[in-house]
Amino acid sequence: MSEITAVQRPPQPDWNAITAEELIAYRDAENRFRASDAARVVLGQPDTDATIQWQEVALPGRELPVRVYRPAPGPDGDDAPAAGLPLVLHVHGGGFVGTAVQCDWVTSHVAARLPAVVVSVEHRLLAPDSPLSDAIDDGWDVLRHVMDQAEQWGIDPERTALFGESCGALISALAAIRARETGLRLRAQVLVNPAVDVTETMLDHDSVAEYGHSPSLAAPQLRLFRRLAVPPGTDPRPLSPLYADDLTGLAPALVVVPTHDAVADHGRRYAERLRAAGTPTRLTEYPGAGHAFISTPGLAPQAEAARTEILDFLRTSLRD
Repeated sequence: MSEITAVQRPPQPDWNAITAEELIAYRDAENRFRASDAARVVLGQPDTDATIQWQEVALPGRELPVRVYRPAPGPDGDDAPAAGLPLVLHVHGGGFVGTAVQCDWVTSHVAARLPAVVVSVEHRLLAPDSPLSDAIDDGWDVLRHVMDQAEQWGIDPERTALFGESCGALISALAAIRARETGLRLRAQVLVNPAVDVTETMLDHDSVAEYGHSPSLAAPQLRLFRRLAVPPGTDPRPLSPLYADDLTGLAPALVVVPTHDAVADHGRRYAERLRAAGTPTRLTEYPGAGHAFISTPGLAPQAEAARTEILDFLRTSLRD
């Protein structure tokens, strides 16, 4: 896969009336823009002390791209750890649109400064033929694949954390629950502007009423997200971490909530549930920040502080 360097951003469609064909065309054009040099003004520049490359991961019945970030070798090429680095499994946001490239600013920084191997999952995007359960499986299967082949990836599987944004935070939260159920030990989970409710109550939260007109995440986008995520006849509760039956024994969590975000209450309520279940949880709110602010440092001055907090939390959680 390669970045496109000269591309224009497509206009946003009518989210209430968009067809399947229009959705595919829009997301392809939008993701080309997000992977372009022009987008760096908003999305930020990668850390020059990290290397970035695409790899293909062979999973059951499919191959999936992942974007891999590692600390760059020193001037002599021999002072970067070759093995035994912590693993941070990252899942980008967007749901029906999005790419790991849009998160280079924060993920490359984590790789270089922790240091760690950061594997960002280019999961299947939501579409009429690709529900949320597919993306959830992609996140979990990549996590297991990398941990099972720790030596090949140069990671220490005993020092593994999850890091997700928006829909990616939902995928990460469910992976943390599944890890506990299967006996897989994780050190931490970082959930940034998490959208963790795809039930019929998804839009009933006060923050949706207050900020559902936001250009970064409006109510019509949430309605489309839910329609694609939960096909008719699907039970949405197993796809909604907010309504998980058991949140005990999970990896310690950092929940990052921008206050001017339609799904801000998703994050607040989930942090409350985690704490009530006895899972160590830190909730940090960033006043005035909008949805996806951590991936738009060119627009959101709060992104720098949030990135620092995430790095400090991961450094503490993943130390030897």
